[in-house]
Amino acid sequence: MAKDNVHPWRAYGLQTQSIRAGQARTPENEHSDPIFVTSSYVFDNASQAQARFSGQEPGNIYSRFTNPTVRTFEERLALMEGGERCIATASGMAAIMTLCMGILQAGDHVLCSRSVFGNTILLLKNFMSKFGVDTEFVPLTDLDAWRGGVRPSTRFLFLETPSNPLTEVADIRALADIAHDAGALLVVDNVFCTPALQKPLALGADIVVHSATKYLDGQGRCVGGAIVGREELLEKHTYPFLRTGGASMSPFNAWVFLTGLETLALRMAGHCDNALKLARWLESQPGVRRVFYPGLPSHPQYELAAKQQSGAGGIVSFVVEGGQQAAWNLIDSTKMVSITANLGDVKTTITHPATTTHGRLSPEERDRAGIDDGLIRISVGLENVEDIQRDLERGLPS
Repeated sequence: MAKDNVHPWRAYGLQTQSIRAGQARTPENEHSDPIFVTSSYVFDNASQAQARFSGQEPGNIYSRFTNPTVRTFEERLALMEGGERCIATASGMAAIMTLCMGILQAGDHVLCSRSVFGNTILLLKNFMSKFGVDTEFVPLTDLDAWRGGVRPSTRFLFLETPSNPLTEVADIRALADIAHDAGALLVVDNVFCTPALQKPLALGADIVVHSATKYLDGQGRCVGGAIVGREELLEKHTYPFLRTGGASMSPFNAWVFLTGLETLALRMAGHCDNALKLARWLESQPGVRRVFYPGLPSHPQYELAAKQQSGAGGIVSFVVEGGQQAAWNLIDSTKMVSITANLGDVKTTITHPATTTHGRLSPEERDRAGIDDGLIRISVGLENVEDIQRDLERGLPS
């Protein structure tokens, strides 16, 4: 990472960082961030090539692991999260895979929240187990369960907060203490809040992971991921796997994400505002059994969310009376809202978690994670909230 491009921006606010940080202008003196669409780079001579490949001299080598556009995205996001280093990846799941493959080894133990994205559970349970890594899943908000689950072989604790899709909120500082007392790392998936609303590293977390596909992009255009943390930790454990394994972010996607970061703070404020209005409205509807949103006083972790987040986020989940059929009827009755499992878009999206994002889990696993058949997840966009309400109202059980 070119630190001389990063450090001057630490004194600036997040919105300024999201627009300005990390850019290193070329001799063309461009105002916008350029896209470097090249697979390789030309060296001045054989000696320089040897010095670059051996790590004796910094500089571009091959775009699988060194690309100026990707580097700008990495430097900007690292600064926004309050980290020293960022490693960009091909997707959010590639970020988690890179983290696991870089840090874990046979005999290690992972303590993971039950309330994570379904594919995260499958990656740890079905694939990391092939390499001799054991994973135990515990309730996100039960600190005693986290304490009781720690073993001498525990390498890291992994969680999402707020969780997908029930928006449960974990006490990051308390979990950081549990992890560090055991000599383990705390890894937080910050996809729902982004650094615009929450800074896990400032609360004691060691590593933050992102699906850049979601709010960092904000318009559903590209797929990507990121890992943010300390320079020494990422350089030693995760960067070598990315360089060798090749789960790399493309320069074009990095450029798209850079344009997304420029409006992140503004968008997140709008998502929070619309989501709170929608959640309050849903609570008043007779066919809705329960609403999950950290900005509602009825949320179990309402006070904690207000303490460690600057906004409640854009995800609202709710349970309708009548189970799966009623949930599907509501979803199928919408005319404007997009039926898709993606989230973090300026367009409002709707999905049925039990048969999509968590559909590959067993019924018992879904039950333990609290995924009711009547549960619907809304990623609240930036349309007029009254239009979103009208679109949902036609399918709500009476």
